[in-house]
Amino acid sequence: MDQPILTMEERESINSGRWFSSLSPSLRHDILRCAYVKRYRDGDLITARGEPPEEWMACAKGAVRVSSTSISGKQITLTYVEPGIWFGDVSIFDGDRRTHDAYAHGETTCLCVAKADFKKILALHVEFYEAMIRLHARRIRQLYGLVEDLNTLPLRSRLAKQLLHLVRSYGVPSLSNSSEMRIGLHLAQEELAQLLGASRQRVNQELKSMEREEAIRIEPAGLIVKDREALMRISEADL
Repeated sequence: MDQPILTMEERESINSGRWFSSLSPSLRHDILRCAYVKRYRDGDLITARGEPPEEWMACAKGAVRVSSTSISGKQITLTYVEPGIWFGDVSIFDGDRRTHDAYAHGETTCLCVAKADFKKILALHVEFYEAMIRLHARRIRQLYGLVEDLNTLPLRSRLAKQLLHLVRSYGVPSLSNSSEMRIGLHLAQEELAQLLGASRQRVNQELKSMEREEAIRIEPAGLIVKDREALMRISEADL
C-alpha cells in the first residue's frame, strides 16, 4: 500500500505540526528528503511489540492506535497518535525493542524515516538533538498531566477533557449546524473507556448525562459536540 508522495492534505498535517514546524528549514528539508510514505487500512498492524526499531514515523492521516495486551489476552488501548505527531523514536534512542503494538485506526498514512537515516540526521544537525529533547519533555509533561488527572479528577471531568481534545484534533463542522462539531475519529465507547481507565458502563452513563445537558449529541456515526463551553465548564468543575 506504499505510495511515493503525500497528498496536499497529508503534507499540510506534517508541516503544520507544532513540533515539526518549530524546526529550522534545513532540518525539515533533510527529514523530508529521506522520508517515505506508507499507507494502511483500518486495523493493519504498523509495528509490533518486541520488534527491533527500524523506523521513526509520523502520522499524516487517520490515527495510530497504541495498545498493549493484558495477561488475560485482552487488548488495551493506551493512546491514539494523531496527524502531525511523530513517534517511534524511543526504541531507536535506547536500542531496545518496541514496547507496544501500533495499529491503523481508519485509513491511515504514515511518513517514515529509516533508523540509519535518522542517525545520519542526528550527526548532521546538533539542533535535532535539542528538538528531540523538547519532544520528549512535552511527552513527559503530558504523561504527568494524565496521571494527575487520573488521581485527582472524577470521570466526568476527565471525559469532558478527552472530548475537548478529540474535537480539537479531529473536529469537523457539522453539515446541519455550523456551530456544532463532529468528532471525526470514530471511537467505540469501550475504546474511549480504556483511554480514561474506566468501565464502558460508567462512560456511557456520563455521555448520556452530557447529552441531557445538551453539551453533546450521541449519534450512530459518532459524537457531536454541541456546546464546547459547556464541556469546558464540566472539565474545570473540580479543579
